[in-house]
Amino acid sequence: MGKEIINEIKESAQYIKDKLEQSPEVGLVLGSGLGVLADQIEEATDIPYEEIPHFPVSTVEGHDGKLVIGKLEGKNVLMMKGRFHMYEGYSDETVSFPIRVMKELGIKTLIVTNAAGGVNTLFEPGNLMLIHDHINFTGKNPLIGPNDSELGVRFPDMSEAYSKRLRVIAEAVSSELSIKLQQGVYIGLLGPSYETPAEIRMLRVLGADAVGMSTVPEVIAARHAGIEVLGISCISNMAAGILDQPLSHDEVMETTEKVKEQFLGLVKGIIPKL
Repeated sequence: MGKEIINEIKESAQYIKDKLEQSPEVGLVLGSGLGVLADQIEEATDIPYEEIPHFPVSTVEGHDGKLVIGKLEGKNVLMMKGRFHMYEGYSDETVSFPIRVMKELGIKTLIVTNAAGGVNTLFEPGNLMLIHDHINFTGKNPLIGPNDSELGVRFPDMSEAYSKRLRVIAEAVSSELSIKLQQGVYIGLLGPSYETPAEIRMLRVLGADAVGMSTVPEVIAARHAGIEVLGISCISNMAAGILDQPLSHDEVMETTEKVKEQFLGLVKGIIPKL
């Protein structure tokens, strides 16, 4: 990553800073159908992505495409309502660009959420899964290319990509609220086609519990930047071949709508403890 990218990060961050009275502490990235959390933010400032210099624009149904910045459970938060995916034609560096901007804004903690297909046959649609690790099966990495030490080290450690400390907090909150919280490994693929039943059998052998088309490049960039990460998947459907039914994005949106109260309760319970 050259100086040009660093300048773009700084320009994007400055544009956002100029619209804020207080610096955000916590960043959130909301997956398909999970943008409802943005409605809970108090004293909200909305900034459409297209207004922010150098920011990409989301093109996927269920992704609104704006930053929502304000207070959530007493914390100053910056929320991405809608994210970017490599299957939209963006590079992995572009997909992870907003995470770099969050770091420049002073964010130290990131909560990433996604809608994912259940690979683990013990899971059910509507389950929430705490991500304890991931497998990068995209064939891409946002850190490829020259490394600038201003952004992070050349070879970042990924042995704790998802913070143990934050997972303990999430487990405690789920217990308090009697929310069933699965745990597992998220595997990120390029998409946009859903996986074949044969691919899902392969992914299960590799150790995946849930599969999706996001999150991994964002988490790699966050860890490179020294940001602590918590990841939550909404199991929106069972992956191909597990149930005898076709897969659709409509099903993903329907399931996330059904689980929204649990999702809201869990994230709102976690935020004040960060």
